[in-house]
Amino acid sequence: MEGGFAFMHRKDVIKRKDYQEYYTFPGGGLEEGETPEEGTIREIKEEFGINVKIVKKLYETYSEKFNQREIFYLCKYIDGEFGTGDGPEFNNDPKYIDSGKYIPEIVKKEDVESTLLLPTEIKELLVKDIKAENFNFWF
Repeated sequence: MEGGFAFMHRKDVIKRKDYQEYYTFPGGGLEEGETPEEGTIREIKEEFGINVKIVKKLYETYSEKFNQREIFYLCKYIDGEFGTGDGPEFNNDPKYIDSGKYIPEIVKKEDVESTLLLPTEIKELLVKDIKAENFNFWF
């Protein structure tokens, strides 16, 4: 996993008319009593099957679409087998019927700029930070 970022590759997405295939950051809503950091660690475990440590908060934005604040963290891999997530998106939950396939993938840092990564405004910030070499290590 060295030199890359873990993203969720979304394919065959029925519910989106604009994009049926794209990459996105792992994430989801907070459970009752969770801090954003705890929710991030839980969501990454559910979606990717790995344990991570939060290194630092990178970006924060407000999503009009979801009427919520979104926080993006840089995390470091600790252990676990990447791609073994068991969240509801992998268990035939009817809530995800139109959501298409969820495929955990590592995108090399040099390929992030050419990847269709949503949300685009966060991708732009990430690409800028990669080019400025603002990260002193890669997981």
